[in-house]
Formats: sequence, C-alpha cells, structure tokens
Amino acid sequence: MLIAPGPGIFPLEMSRVAVELSDLSAGYGPVDALSGVSLTVRSGELCAVLGPNGAGKSTLVKLLSGALRPRRGKAAIFGQALDALDRRAIARLVAVVPQQVEVAFGFSVREVVMMGRAPHQGVWMSASPADQAAVDRAIDACDLGDLEARPVAELSGGEQKRAAIARALAQEAKVLLLDEAGAHLDVRHAIAIHEVVQKELARREIACIAVLHDLNLAAQYADRVALLKAGQIVAEGTIEEVMTYRQLKEVFETELYVGVNEIDDARYFLPVRPRP
Repeated sequence: MLIAPGPGIFPLEMSRVAVELSDLSAGYGPVDALSGVSLTVRSGELCAVLGPNGAGKSTLVKLLSGALRPRRGKAAIFGQALDALDRRAIARLVAVVPQQVEVAFGFSVREVVMMGRAPHQGVWMSASPADQAAVDRAIDACDLGDLEARPVAELSGGEQKRAAIARALAQEAKVLLLDEAGAHLDVRHAIAIHEVVQKELARREIACIAVLHDLNLAAQYADRVALLKAGQIVAEGTIEEVMTYRQLKEVFETELYVGVNEIDDARYFLPVRPRP
C-alpha cells in the first residue's frame, strides 16, 4: 500500500485536478448505487452534488473517503488511485464531515477537533505547536471558542455538527467532503459554515465536494453543480447550465419556481405546492 508523502516530498499543488472519477460504479450487494459516474473537481473549486433521496449521494462520499471500493472504473485523488492508498494516506488527503455525527462521549470540543490532527501525528499522538495552531484556527473559524472546554455530549445537535466541521478543517486535507454539512444548523450557522469553506478554498486551494439538499445554498456557493439521479450524473456544469427549471423538475420530480435576484443576479428556488 502507498503512503502519502510528507510536506516537501510530493507537492500536491503541482496537479490542479484534485478529484477524478472515471466511469465509476459502486454499490452494496448485487445492486449498483452508482453507475458510470465521471466527475472532475479541481483545487480551489466547490462542486455541489444535488439529487433526491436514494440518488447515490452518500455512496459517492463513502467512495471518495475510502470507506467503499469501486466495482468498476477509477477514483483518484491528485492522480493517486484511491484503492492503492491505505487509510492513513487517504486521511492526509481527504477530510469528511458525515451526514450523521457520532458523539465522542467523554471528550471536550477541543479534544474532538484535535482528533483531526491524528493523520499528521506519530505513534504517541503528541500535539505539536503546528497541531495546536491548526486546532485554534478551526475552532475560531467555526465559532466554537466559548464551547471548546465543554464535553461534546452536552452540546446541541447543531453545535456537535460545528465541532465535526472544525475537526475536518483541523485535518488540513487537500480535499473536503461535506455530506449535508448544514443539517441541524440554524440559518446563520449554515451560512457561516459555507463562508468558512469558501475562505478555506481561497486560503489553501483545497477542493470541496458538498452534498446538499438546499438548492439556494448550492446556488450561492457552488462553482459547479452535478445533478445525480438513480446513481447517475444526469447534468454537470455551472449553476446557470444545470440548475434550470426543466432539469430540476426532472431530477426532483416536483415543481420549483426558479427566480433571479435583481441585486446580484443569483438564482433562488422555491417549492411550488401541487395544484389540485
């Protein structure tokens, strides 16, 4: 198995293609949850993956995180085949915020965020000044300064989600996978988290794949959008190319009003009640 090299040995920034999926199929048992999926995401780019329940979005996250192996096709991170990397190597390259956050009982917020530094630490898991600085940045970015000494088990669901996001940011991977990162967050913190991700994209040239149900957040923050239905990408491109009335109606099988904000020309979406 390959181990991702340390800083200065293999400059990942030399390759602008961060994530590359080629004719990929994966699934559980005899059924393919993803079939013939091809997608390229570059450094500094946020790609939103949209689709109805059961479309294969979470399967895509599992595949990119190394938790699920492809049956066919190729999945690569910065040119390195995922199935040729061990778990530690993948953790240095990819950070994941899952849809469901597991509560780390007995640990404080700061200790949980520090867990994100594990792929960079030695056998004894001693925190270096660089580790402490990365944790400080992540806690500050996720507005957790007043909570860092609190046990995670005592936090609300939204606060636990922010701690999970801070842990992923502290990991300082080059690819960030968000599986409904805004779930359980109020409007202010959902926007704040995506603002944090935008700053990380600019500051560290990371690539982000964000699974979203909120079409308006996708339209506000995504550079590109992939529409997923029944395990296949049915449209991929810019917001203007993909998030159209016709294509969204086809994928979500419901009526949506697609409008354009006159102030900044951003698209917005409203569900339309079915007519009797």
